[in-house]
Amino acid sequence: MRIYMDYILEVRNLNVYYKSIGRSILSKPAKKQVLFDVSFDVRPGEILGIVGESGCGKSSLSKAILGMNKMYEGQIIHHSGKPQMIFQDPFSSLNPAWRIGRILEEPLILSGIRDKEERRKRVEDMLNKVGLDESYADRKPVALSGGQRQRVSIAAALIARPQLVIADEPLSALDVTIQSQIMDLMLELKRELGLTYLFVSHDIDVVYQMCDRIMVMKEGRIIELGDTLEMFANPKNEYTRSLIEG
Repeated sequence: MRIYMDYILEVRNLNVYYKSIGRSILSKPAKKQVLFDVSFDVRPGEILGIVGESGCGKSSLSKAILGMNKMYEGQIIHHSGKPQMIFQDPFSSLNPAWRIGRILEEPLILSGIRDKEERRKRVEDMLNKVGLDESYADRKPVALSGGQRQRVSIAAALIARPQLVIADEPLSALDVTIQSQIMDLMLELKRELGLTYLFVSHDIDVVYQMCDRIMVMKEGRIIELGDTLEMFANPKNEYTRSLIEG
């Protein structure tokens, strides 16, 4: 296997499956294929947009990369440790029974940081980085606005200091004004922390504003991959053209 150290992630000939439902008791477990021979690389420091209509395979790809679905063939090669996820709906991804400080401490505990004072300082620092003061550590998710919850979700993804972050439709649950604020925050954190993003979205306009390169998916396959400005100026695939033209 050839390793490219100038990539943060390599995906090679990836075929992803899910267990099918509705089979009989006596039959062997059936599986449904949802990704077909997907191959691409992610470069350190870039934002690679993954765009396509609902059901095209974006979320299935994300879950395979994160290790949430191990029913696949092919290779997923990480050069930067485990990636983290910013979820689409921060309300459902944040434990409603926990205070924000406890939510942000959890990844630090899991990563083996036993010193309580160090964890407290890391939590406060990360809250400040996402534009929230230390008082938010004592609040619960229900007491926060949608934009504030998404800031906490971003903080939870970044507090363990990953290099690669998968953002799964991170703006779709927010109104337009808050979307702009979260986009600016993600770009600022990328510069400050040296992050690399896989930015998953169905919104081609948002992808245009955020991403260095775009990967267009349809029915579980990559149909076009290239530089954002070049793709918008001269899409090679008719489906890509239809997404751009709306």
